Amino acid sequence: MPNVHPQLLLRAAILGVAIVIVQVAAVSQIVLFGTSADLLPLVVAAVGLLCGSLSGATFGFAVGLLVDAALVQTMGLTSLVFIAAGYGAGRLRELRDPQAVVIPMVVGAAATAITTFGYGLMNFMLGIDAPVSFLLLRQILATIVLNALIALPVFAVVRRWLSPALPDDPRRRRRRAYTTGGLSPLTRA
Repeated sequence: MPNVHPQLLLRAAILGVAIVIVQVAAVSQIVLFGTSADLLPLVVAAVGLLCGSLSGATFGFAVGLLVDAALVQTMGLTSLVFIAAGYGAGRLRELRDPQAVVIPMVVGAAATAITTFGYGLMNFMLGIDAPVSFLLLRQILATIVLNALIALPVFAVVRRWLSPALPDDPRRRRRRAYTTGGLSPLTRA
């Protein structure tokens, strides 16, 4: 991740390794509503929302490589779709600076949809045979809905973990200066 503090890099690396282990070993084994949750696109999108597009894409690439190595899949396929999810979430932060409470849910659902459909499309383009049916589409939609429901707590945990290492955002610092009782720049006496 370019121009980042070493503490942020260390925290992101620990988060990436931990989330891959938790997803592969535990969360993928729990079935709710006929599907299992996928925490990986939620965490990649949360890092993108908190750190920006380049950091989100870099984190997505690293997490994707770890997942491909852990599951012995085609190397780089998951990385490619996680790069898109992390970069897209980061660009949303850089262009719009969203402050609404539901943003993690919307971004989490979008990241899950991008990664799920993107991974399926990449497998199809590489010629890997997989059964396609209405049940697969139902399972994909159930995963997107389930991930949207758990996106808020996942985002809160990621923000809590990364917040000591995140640099101050100058836009937020400027807004807070006027609400803390300081003088407005319009009243210079």
